[in-house]
Amino acid sequence: MSTEGKVYLYPIWLRIWHAINALGILVLIYTGLNMQFARPDFELLRFDLAVTLHNFAGVIVSINYLIFFIGNLVTSNKKYYRIKPKGLRKRLLKQLRFYTYGMFKNEEVPYPISEKRKFNPVQKYTYVAVMYLMVPIIIVTGIALLFPELIIEEVYNMSGIFLTAILHAIVGFIISIFLIIHLYFATIGKKPVSNFVSIITGWH
Repeated sequence: MSTEGKVYLYPIWLRIWHAINALGILVLIYTGLNMQFARPDFELLRFDLAVTLHNFAGVIVSINYLIFFIGNLVTSNKKYYRIKPKGLRKRLLKQLRFYTYGMFKNEEVPYPISEKRKFNPVQKYTYVAVMYLMVPIIIVTGIALLFPELIIEEVYNMSGIFLTAILHAIVGFIISIFLIIHLYFATIGKKPVSNFVSIITGWH
């Protein structure tokens, strides 16, 4: 759907999902950092409260992810995540050149947003990696840590719980870095707030 140069890219279900996901991930990052680095003499948040909030937010984000996954199966939003390997390297390099050079020279955007294309190649494959690889891993490891009896006790003479916790923390760190980069690139538009307005109104 488009009108007067605007494109309706974010239906209401996707905007609600995005808002819940953003808030949930922020809570997970804050409580996760507290759990990771808390000491008896220093806590950003009381440890037991951090654990409770982390578990609660994890459950909400997991259920929310299921909504995203199903939504992408049954709505037209799935077309934006389709993988097209042919010419991928060329498209990625073209977009990366724009990010590192072209946009500072006010060059034309190589892959402008349209009804058929919501993401440029770098965004698309990053989102696919995060949403269909990283997020499922952190959900599965999170569930396992919530119910440690599900975890294999020992793997190559190492604690299964320890390995699961390490994987959970590493993927959580990667998602945290992704969030920072995601917020930065969201400011790249006609105006720094344009993309933030779009995710609120639905119109780009």
